[in-house]
Amino acid sequence: MTTQISKHDIQHMIAKRVAKELKGPLTVNLGIGIPTLVAAYMEDDSIYLHTENGLLGVTDVEEPDVDPNLVNAGKLPVGEAVGASFFNSSDSFAMIRGGHVDVAILGALQVDETGVIANWAVPGKNIMGVGGAMDLLVGAKKVIVTMSHTAKDGKSKLLKECTYPITSTRSVDLIVTELAVFEVTDGKLRLAELMPGASIEDVREKTEAEFIEQ
Repeated sequence: MTTQISKHDIQHMIAKRVAKELKGPLTVNLGIGIPTLVAAYMEDDSIYLHTENGLLGVTDVEEPDVDPNLVNAGKLPVGEAVGASFFNSSDSFAMIRGGHVDVAILGALQVDETGVIANWAVPGKNIMGVGGAMDLLVGAKKVIVTMSHTAKDGKSKLLKECTYPITSTRSVDLIVTELAVFEVTDGKLRLAELMPGASIEDVREKTEAEFIEQ
């Protein structure tokens, strides 16, 4: 990119771009990390946020209204919208597996050139587990991935093939990084849009996976 921007700004830029994809009425599940920021940029009252630990109608919450017993699947405090519904985790996963979640927004560690992601395990490191990501990839009607384009060492996170354990064999539908937006069609990545400040040269240099240019 032509100018250096902070990690905070990168994350919010990605979240703001993803929010443009959401046109209600929709039931949307937000994953951990960047996906949780998307809610701040949604302006459509007919979008209902779902969390797999059992709440439909998730909203932001700030002190002094935080209830330590009311959290999302990532254990972050959340609020409840007017008309929100509580249910047990089994019913929540039944919603996901039954195709009742319209959009899942997930973070990812890696994406391969067919749109398959790895987002739950790093070999040699202790991570809590796959959580609901596997179920969301199978059950959600549309899956959007948010992530930084490169890892801390500068290597591409869009790879020819994932080196971490994959989350599901299903390909995602859209990938948004700080450099580009990729659509996944027929098992191939297609560059749909450059993000602000990015050039096609940036994307070519920092993407290991093959992709179709506009």
